[in-house]
Amino acid sequence: MAKILAVLYPDPVGGYPPDYARDEIPTISGYPGGQTAPTPQAIDFTPGHLLGCVSGELGLRRFLEDRGHTLVVTSDKEGADSTLDRELPDTDVVVSQPFWPAYLTPERIAAAPRLRLAITAGIGSDHVDLPSAIAHGMTVAEVTFSNSISVSEHAVMQILTLVHNYMPAHEWVTTKKGWNIADSVSRAYDLEGMAVGVLGSGRIGQAVLRRLKPFDVTLHYCDVHRLDKEVEEELELTWHPDARSLASAVDVLSIHTPLHPQTQNLFDDELIGTMKRGSYIVNTARALIVDRDAVVRALNTGQLAGYAGDVWYPQPPPPDHPWRTMPYEAMTPHVSGSTLSAQARYAAGAREILECWLDSRPIRADYLIVEGGGLAGTGASSYTVAG
Repeated sequence: MAKILAVLYPDPVGGYPPDYARDEIPTISGYPGGQTAPTPQAIDFTPGHLLGCVSGELGLRRFLEDRGHTLVVTSDKEGADSTLDRELPDTDVVVSQPFWPAYLTPERIAAAPRLRLAITAGIGSDHVDLPSAIAHGMTVAEVTFSNSISVSEHAVMQILTLVHNYMPAHEWVTTKKGWNIADSVSRAYDLEGMAVGVLGSGRIGQAVLRRLKPFDVTLHYCDVHRLDKEVEEELELTWHPDARSLASAVDVLSIHTPLHPQTQNLFDDELIGTMKRGSYIVNTARALIVDRDAVVRALNTGQLAGYAGDVWYPQPPPPDHPWRTMPYEAMTPHVSGSTLSAQARYAAGAREILECWLDSRPIRADYLIVEGGGLAGTGASSYTVAG
């Protein structure tokens, strides 16, 4: 029998379950391009319920315990005496989420001799040290595409929030109890006519481009692999060969590339300095793609008119993290890919992966990052997002 350790974010402050705003969510059976949504043998949860927190348990407990397996669920993942570290030595499977990542470092993997599977409930597995996972003979899998559209919608929302100066205007009628229209609109613009670019034209980046097209903006993108000519013509895209070319050409830049050595701290003082004064950056990819303090400096000098996103480093960030207090921001916790709609899909996908692994059946190739100690898939470009 297997031991499965699920590291999930804490329950709502007001208790679990929450008071749900809706009674149902739409059923999504497939994604653009033809990939089907997760197809587990069954589910033991109600779609639209909060599944990603400790009490939600990704809807896995009945399924696993009915088969005789052990499920341990915790949100305690930091520090030498964390529940994660105490439970790892005899754990077979770790399930985590990008929004509350269980960082599987080389040291943690070495301390877990039985660990053979790491599942990301969602997309983005950079919290797993892949070279160590390969050496350890592990499989690393994620629920590809399960929350890509969720993230793309969040990115578009944050672009509009920044450009229209929504947060300060909202504060005038709530926190400040005022009605200061001049202050509210003094930094508000229309998105129409602006140049908007995405760095990384994978599933999320393309979804952002498609959702922005009706706003009558000019669209730009950068990816090592160009999109098909038909797609470029359909969306009237301008391709840029590198991030510098893209950054200098646009008014708004949305980041959708994975984190790797070539993208870490890519947006530093120098690259941000090549952008138009008063540009906006939205980052729903990974926080370390931008230089934390360079963003703060650019907002304070006016080089950037706004910065938004939902990715931080570390996660959760400390109370004194400068992005909590920098000006002209519209930051959120890492929530873009964890809507209740997305949770229904990535919880089902986590179960599908577990069903396959526990029954010694192949895990669908779409989900595999590392398979039994070797790299899976066909390889992604430097800027193409996997999810």
